[in-house]
Amino acid sequence: MATSTGCHDYSRLVNGDVPNEPPRRPVPPRRPGQPPVEPEETQFLRRPPGDRGPQQAWSQAPPPPSVAPRRPEPTYDRPQYAPPQQPRPYSERPAAYSTPPPPAPPRRRSEPPPPARPRKPRKRKSGWRWVRRLIYTPFILLLILAIALFFGGRYLDGQLTRIDALVDYPGRVADTPGTNWLLVGSDSRSGLTPEEEQALATGGDTGPERTDTIIVVHIPKSGRTTMVSIPRDSFLPIPGNGQDKVNASFAIGGPQLLVQTLENATGLHFDHYAQIGFDGFAGLVDSIGGIDVCIDAPIDDPLAGINLQPGCQKLNGATALGFVRTRATANADLDRVQNQRKFLSALIDKATSPSSLLNPFKLWPFAKGTVKSLKVDKGDHIWQLAALGWAMRGDVITTTVPVDAAEDTYDSGNVLPWDHDRAVQFFDALAKDQQIPGSLLTPAR
Repeated sequence: MATSTGCHDYSRLVNGDVPNEPPRRPVPPRRPGQPPVEPEETQFLRRPPGDRGPQQAWSQAPPPPSVAPRRPEPTYDRPQYAPPQQPRPYSERPAAYSTPPPPAPPRRRSEPPPPARPRKPRKRKSGWRWVRRLIYTPFILLLILAIALFFGGRYLDGQLTRIDALVDYPGRVADTPGTNWLLVGSDSRSGLTPEEEQALATGGDTGPERTDTIIVVHIPKSGRTTMVSIPRDSFLPIPGNGQDKVNASFAIGGPQLLVQTLENATGLHFDHYAQIGFDGFAGLVDSIGGIDVCIDAPIDDPLAGINLQPGCQKLNGATALGFVRTRATANADLDRVQNQRKFLSALIDKATSPSSLLNPFKLWPFAKGTVKSLKVDKGDHIWQLAALGWAMRGDVITTTVPVDAAEDTYDSGNVLPWDHDRAVQFFDALAKDQQIPGSLLTPAR
């Protein structure tokens, strides 16, 4: 028995088997309904270290220590036969569960959105809406215009050149009713280049500054405005300088002496003063696009630089300056003052026309040209000039102070005395803010 066992062990060593390894036990056949039995793991019996005893066969080895029985595995309700081996598509989720998956947790419901705000019913458009727009639009435009005029007026008022013209003096005429303006056009050539003097035919420097145009404008509290021309050759007493032509007073004492001379002669108290020279006159006319004037007779005056034919025509700045300066006519200075009034009326009518007032591209250049060309008293403002222009539009009484026939004097040359009696009645009516009698108007209107 021992010999056969040793031979068996030798044959295992020859065949490469591991010594001390017990042979595997055959797995008994599985019965139907019996769960599969896992094969037992191979057990190795090794000699403890230091054991030098004789080698033993596997059958002579002592029994292994007792091992606790393995805990039976739970049984599942699954088929006891192999499922059919059929290819199935790959899926992350198993094809079938032995037990149904647990139910999904209830989904948390979000808070319901706030209820929508009820939409107001759309009002039906009323026809009064357009009526309101038609009513409000003019007021809005007027408001914008008023704001523009306010700031524009403030700017223009700051650009005015002011001089001390209306000064008090002993025995000055007291204030008279109504508003009296003294408008003066001088032969000042300051600011003109030699080329401009030649283009305007001013004749170069002719000595002290004199007045070519003197106009008194009386604006009553009610009624028509009166525009009175004072011929420059009027022979009047000049305070402190005897009797001379009225324009000599301007050359001697400037605006102050001219104002004093005319206040003493007319009995009027002047409230405002405005002066314009050659340098600003032509630019003022050009800034408004020229002036339309009707000429009764031909005027050919090389000294004034004009050659005008009868009829209505448009005058530019240079031609208009020659028109108001020329005395190359039958009545000389008397015709010139009539031409000056005719020109001034045409200028005011065009400046105050709707096409100019409602067109900022015309109104603004004209306003700037007016401010640039004028000199006013230190107490005058741009809005007072605007009131003057507004008062002179339309039906204005234009006349000349009553005069006698011209005469020659030794010191002053050819002069034009006033008709004393008629002149007193003439200016007495204005001083009382009354209309001038028609019999005193020259020419009668």
